[in-house]
Amino acid sequence: MSNRTVCREASHAGSWYTASGSQLNAQLEGWLSQAQSTISPARAIIAPHAGYTYCGACAAHAYKQIDPSVTRRVFILGPSHHVPLSRCALSPAEVYRTPLYDLRVDQNVYADLWKTGMFERMSLQTDEDEHSIEMHLPYTAKAMESHKDQFSIVPVLVGALSESKEQEYGKLLSRYLADPSNLFIISSDFCHWGQRFRYTYYDEAQGEIHRSIEHLDRMGMGIIETLDPTSFTNYLKKYHNTICGRHPIGVLLNAVSELRKSGTEMNFSFLNYAQSSQCRNWQDSSVSYAAGALIVH
Repeated sequence: MSNRTVCREASHAGSWYTASGSQLNAQLEGWLSQAQSTISPARAIIAPHAGYTYCGACAAHAYKQIDPSVTRRVFILGPSHHVPLSRCALSPAEVYRTPLYDLRVDQNVYADLWKTGMFERMSLQTDEDEHSIEMHLPYTAKAMESHKDQFSIVPVLVGALSESKEQEYGKLLSRYLADPSNLFIISSDFCHWGQRFRYTYYDEAQGEIHRSIEHLDRMGMGIIETLDPTSFTNYLKKYHNTICGRHPIGVLLNAVSELRKSGTEMNFSFLNYAQSSQCRNWQDSSVSYAAGALIVH
């Protein structure tokens, strides 16, 4: 038996973002320099997971709120795009590679999560096929570079959870969210609009299609800012907005709910919103992106 470290390769480097460490570093620095640190230090952020040419600038507004001097563990909750999953899954990888530097998976937290019996094990292939966690790794590495040997990551692939499962995982993860040395990254894009996404909701009272999409997204963002999981679930049931990270968001909202029961005060604010293109007719399509941060008082 060999003791080789299991590594997850940066499988989307060279396609979804550049594989050149120096180029990637310069791009991330450029986007971060355009964003303001307004609600730091974040305990959790919501940020998109599309190709960096589409959402890199938007994501920077969330990552700018991270304080690397207090963060020792970064939980990354991403939705499963390729494999059917009704629960959450953990990775077999011990190290996640990025073009900047390698990130270490926190095996102690993983051991505690395994003990709950609530997690499945994803294959390394599933992990490398999935982009929802990977797209946050270079930004995490960049935001944390001043303390790069002093933190670990906790990647969690989130399945199509029922409301009760979102509550269960929220309750479980709330004790980690309560710790100021932990940061939660919630991976989600917002509306996927167009015939190729089989979603063409349009409220003509808003004007052009892209304005209707923005109005719909901002309605959801406003509900997320209230930090009420039930209201968010009801919004999704009513409008069916194609927010791909709705389950990771639901888990976060339920974790917050759990902490608020004991009197913890928290605020969530969205800081940026963008669309991949502006839809004006039924042949068009777009994906929306939003970046925001949660602070604990």
